[in-house]
Amino acid sequence: MNPVIVTICGVMLAIGAACVVARTERGQSMLDRVVAVDVIVAIVLASVALLSAYTMRIDVLPVLVVLALLGFVGSVTVSRFAAAESDEERRILTPEEAAAQRAERQRLAELDIAEEREGALTGEMPLIVSEGESSGPLEGSLEGAVDEGRSHGAGEDR
Repeated sequence: MNPVIVTICGVMLAIGAACVVARTERGQSMLDRVVAVDVIVAIVLASVALLSAYTMRIDVLPVLVVLALLGFVGSVTVSRFAAAESDEERRILTPEEAAAQRAERQRLAELDIAEEREGALTGEMPLIVSEGESSGPLEGSLEGAVDEGRSHGAGEDR
């Protein structure tokens, strides 16, 4: 095989690899990065095939098969897990967003600890209210009693 052709192919593969590495770094979602890694595996496959053709060696063919299987299984595995995530979970955070989330979690944890300490000092048990539940057994009972009185004819002569 002509060394000039091998050199041109090698340079093209190197340029492609550099572009893919840049895309991997700047990818906004998990799937962008998975596709970029899959392309890197394809570039490695092409490089090994180019080396095999240039040196006229066929003993590297099993390496090509293993790399192809590795790329396929890796892509299928990641896409299976990524399909179950929402768009917000799939997106990779910027360093600023990650720092803001950590600060918010820390602030909430400190607030919870302060509330628990305050409750321990006053001897109160913390009140845990789930979303959609009432905060106590009497909540809304007065309004309900007034409404029931109106509906059952309260205030009318019998």
